[in-house]
Amino acid sequence: MIPQSFIQDLLARVDIVDVVGRYVRLKKAGANYLGLCPFHTEKSPSFTVSPTKQFYHCFGCGAHGSAIGFLMEHAGLGYVDAVTELARSLGLEVPREPGTGGRTGPDPRTPGLLDLLARAAQFYRRRLKDTPRAVDYLKGRGLTGEIAARFGIGYAPDQWRGLEAAVPDYEEPALVEAGLVIESEGDDGRKRRYDRFRDRIMFPIRNPRGQVIGFGGRVLDRGEPKYLNSPETPVFSKGRELYGLFEARDGIRRENCVLVVEGYMDVVMLARHGVGNAVATLGTSTTPDHVRKLLRLADRVVFAFDGDAAGRKAAWRALEASLPQAADARRIDFLFLPPEHDPDSFVRAHGAEGFREALAGAMPLSELLVRELSERVGLETPEGRARLLAEAAPLLQALAAPALKMQLVHRVAELARLSVDEVERYFASQAAQHAARPGQAGRPGAGSHGGPATGADAQGGSRSGDPGPWQGDAGPWHNEAAVQGEGRSWSGEGRSWGGEGRSWSGRGRPGYRDRPVPRPPVARPDLEARLRLLVALHPGLASTVELGDWLSAGLIEWVGRVAALPPGSTAGNVVESLREADPESVRAFERALASDAAALADLTAAEAAAELSAAVGQLRDRHVRRQIDELAKAGIRTDEDRERYQALMAMRARS
Repeated sequence: MIPQSFIQDLLARVDIVDVVGRYVRLKKAGANYLGLCPFHTEKSPSFTVSPTKQFYHCFGCGAHGSAIGFLMEHAGLGYVDAVTELARSLGLEVPREPGTGGRTGPDPRTPGLLDLLARAAQFYRRRLKDTPRAVDYLKGRGLTGEIAARFGIGYAPDQWRGLEAAVPDYEEPALVEAGLVIESEGDDGRKRRYDRFRDRIMFPIRNPRGQVIGFGGRVLDRGEPKYLNSPETPVFSKGRELYGLFEARDGIRRENCVLVVEGYMDVVMLARHGVGNAVATLGTSTTPDHVRKLLRLADRVVFAFDGDAAGRKAAWRALEASLPQAADARRIDFLFLPPEHDPDSFVRAHGAEGFREALAGAMPLSELLVRELSERVGLETPEGRARLLAEAAPLLQALAAPALKMQLVHRVAELARLSVDEVERYFASQAAQHAARPGQAGRPGAGSHGGPATGADAQGGSRSGDPGPWQGDAGPWHNEAAVQGEGRSWSGEGRSWGGEGRSWSGRGRPGYRDRPVPRPPVARPDLEARLRLLVALHPGLASTVELGDWLSAGLIEWVGRVAALPPGSTAGNVVESLREADPESVRAFERALASDAAALADLTAAEAAAELSAAVGQLRDRHVRRQIDELAKAGIRTDEDRERYQALMAMRARS
């Protein structure tokens, strides 16, 4: 672990204006700095950076945090990487507390490896221009020079030691460590070196900072393997990295959605046709690390697979990896294309709009889970229904979204022809048996499906002695993360609605102790909670709220009660007037007053009005998106359906 004292010292030394200013054009505005928000699309600047308070805040989307949080959100870095990056900018080495077993700083080999990989990428790009055969191949696949340059696509020549022209010393050991060169021993005992990639179209794989960390190479003609990836290196891990993530950053923020496909060309061709929020796994199954990284960047993740048996198998593995990372405020969907298509061919045949239309009808995670389980067992027999329960138990145990879990338990109970109480008791007994069983800490669901580990244990879930998700003093659904709105605060560093001392990271979830250090809370706030807080702190704004079916009935009632209060009412008046009618919301509001959320009380009338208007606008946009999804799911069959779909899409574009 990194000592907290070092974090505090680091934040005291760094200037957040300098950090943000590397990525955002800032202009002095009074005591603060103002610019266009990098986390959502806007024409008028609403993104502020405070040099005195050392935090950033967007009045449009709610993004808020420290310099560490900014690097995590904008660059997609993990917590440790963000701290390391800041420390490096100040010439500091990151210490580690004794007993953690980690290194005391970044891998000293990293800069040298990154330099070699950058040289190789540059060499491959130059050779592409000099190889008409490779250029013709890319043109035949529909690529343009512009898109090839954007993704840094190159060509590895058909030479055993082609890279010798790109590096100072071909015998440098780091070339092997970087995965660029293979070293083998001949019959005579002498070591020989040769390029790993030969006669291949080269796709550089970049980290969130845009540095090349590996390559994927595709054969031009026939040959095996069709795709060849860099091996695991100190700077490259297939299970954590995603192709195209660096190039897709802006598209992901704009759409608040990330599309996961299987191939390099899928990513490139989607971008070529205007779908710029796609990434690809690197020749491996989707991992929990992949899902965790993507859910940091967007509220919706869509996996796109072929509709054949292989595609369904890949989708199931992605579903298993997604369960421990799911959240009630996030969407994980699955798009199955026709068997004759992959994303590359589909977007070429139907264009970007056709692809987005298909995307709107993607299958939710819950629907895929229920459908697959139902098809695997014979629900017409007691034995089949018993197998359904046995297969569902470890999957729902792994699911980290409490509200969704409750709904799925009800659905499973219906299919099994049992009561919800009976199903919960069965699941609780299974969890208890699993916890008591030695040597079962890793694979609660692997036995049934033959796939990777699924349960909470797969991602640091319940170990022997820990209560499982079906247990606990407050009943099987006790989960502080659910009570606290997933524990995410939209206004403070490391504080949730529960106030000082309650972390946003969901303390109380099964397996909390084994989870990696999360990012600070930034962006994607609870919009209805924000509206309640703003209206309570600034009662005069209540009468200005645009009411509609995009607001919940409870929120409309809250706003109406505040609007009915006499002029000049305070937050205390609001609390007393609403305590009896809506005690839960009042308690949440009182907890927020004790946390950093109370800083909203210091907003000027104009700032508070801008924040409120932005929150209402985002809720309205979500409502429109939901209508689009429902329409797409039901099927666009008539001219009336199509007209409504087009009208909703136009409304969404305007919002």
